[in-house]
Amino acid sequence: MSKQIDTVAELEAIIGKTPLPMMLKVIDHLDEGALRWIGLSPFIVTAFGDASGIAVTMAGGKFGFASAGVRELRLPTALLDDAALARPDVGFASLFPLPGITETLRVNGRVTEVRHDEICIAVEECYGHCGKALIRSDFWTAPPLASPPSDLSAFIADCRFLALATTDAQGRADLSPKGDPVGMMVHFEGSRLWFADRPGNRRVDSFRNIITQPRVAAALLIPGSTRVVRLSGTAHMTDDAAIRAQFSVQDKTPALAIGIDDLSITMSESRALAQARLWPAAGRPDIDPAKVFMEHIKLNKTNGLGARLTSAALSVPGAAGLLKKTLEHEYKNNLY
Repeated sequence: MSKQIDTVAELEAIIGKTPLPMMLKVIDHLDEGALRWIGLSPFIVTAFGDASGIAVTMAGGKFGFASAGVRELRLPTALLDDAALARPDVGFASLFPLPGITETLRVNGRVTEVRHDEICIAVEECYGHCGKALIRSDFWTAPPLASPPSDLSAFIADCRFLALATTDAQGRADLSPKGDPVGMMVHFEGSRLWFADRPGNRRVDSFRNIITQPRVAAALLIPGSTRVVRLSGTAHMTDDAAIRAQFSVQDKTPALAIGIDDLSITMSESRALAQARLWPAAGRPDIDPAKVFMEHIKLNKTNGLGARLTSAALSVPGAAGLLKKTLEHEYKNNLY
């Protein structure tokens, strides 16, 4: 019998526990690879929030518009769509995509200072996210759209990418990428919006957050368009078979569906997307995501035999190539 998912135990019974290697990808600072990644990025999706709620906005400009040190990320206020969301001590989460690269870098932390020209964020987490969401949404292969849907319902029906923002009970923010083919990203059931959980990083941060703090926010994009739909509401999760069946792709049905009620929805032009000029995608930057993420695992400070063995295995010659092949296998055989 289907039901609403109200506990972490119920959640893990459906989607499993996060494997140790996924947790080992997280470091508490920006290493050399992360700093280079940020320096190559023309665009980020961001979320600012606390235990009372969260909102999504974006920032964009020329490559390297964001600046950073080992422990701090700095964003120019003029390049954010909604810089007013940033307030001292609120949680921060972000996704850094790179043109032509499906993997993204995620940086989380807390706002320490809001100056007239920049927002300062203390970095608490940095890790890589696999490329499945961007692959499913054809994010980088999209052509520029001269005339995207101007009707809100039509835009939502055509969207292929969703960034879900949540917070935990302590106000720590999380921003998770979701992607699907056109017509499959979100569905409406009356006034409730549904989307599916697909294979990805196998981290359950956002889902745990929904259980403890169900106020969420999201941004919906049509790759190729500079318009964005931003929404907020109250989320819940279910394993209802009929709801999940609406999201079946390639004969694969997701294990979980997320519904959002009490919706507040707006559509607008994103100055950040226009400034970033993401489409058509520029040449692929000279950076190896597998190598960057492998270094993060080596730098992770988690103790224990499993962590030590994983780190040791990635220190052998050829480990980066093996990790790349593993990712390619996942993208080909476990995309949905």
